[in-house]
Amino acid sequence: MPNKVLIVTGDGAEVLEVYYPYYRLLEEGYDAVIASPTKKVLNTVVHDFVEGWETYTEKPAHQLPSHIAFADVNPADYIGLVIPGGRAPEYIRTNAELPRIVRHFLEEDKPVGAICHGAQVFLSLEDTSYFEGRTMACYNAVRPDIERLGAIYAPEMLHTDRKLVSGHAWPDLPGFMREFLKLVRQEEASRAADGTLAV
Repeated sequence: MPNKVLIVTGDGAEVLEVYYPYYRLLEEGYDAVIASPTKKVLNTVVHDFVEGWETYTEKPAHQLPSHIAFADVNPADYIGLVIPGGRAPEYIRTNAELPRIVRHFLEEDKPVGAICHGAQVFLSLEDTSYFEGRTMACYNAVRPDIERLGAIYAPEMLHTDRKLVSGHAWPDLPGFMREFLKLVRQEEASRAADGTLAV
């Protein structure tokens, strides 16, 4: 049975930031599981830039079924976590089940990838000491949230700080997934060596 990687998202997720990691994980042989506040068909969106606008625009995109509700997630079953951006992070972070999921990956030092607005999910944690002194990339408008966590904002498009991979936005997905998959493979090898690999 392949190892599982969890993707936490919801309605209003940036379509590329869900689909790209999902299909890349499947392509690499992982069981990619999409979790949302409730198990449902999610409505994703396209964020893009239009001349004359000072911020991004939003248009409806593909629908995408989630596989499991947050309440039913046992994070110990997964070797990595991906947090897509879009508008989803601003509201899924209010779900009472999400902090225990995210906290598990941080406490167990498993690979975590957050892109664009995904870092907003970390504000759901009461204890943000996981991020103090660490460096993270994100969409530039999320910089105050990164700094509120006690992290250092990385102006570059992509940054890896130990087992935390972070990216600016959807154009950075190739590098984001390359670095995240590198960490997942290392996690897999480490768990195989110590006999804790999922079966």
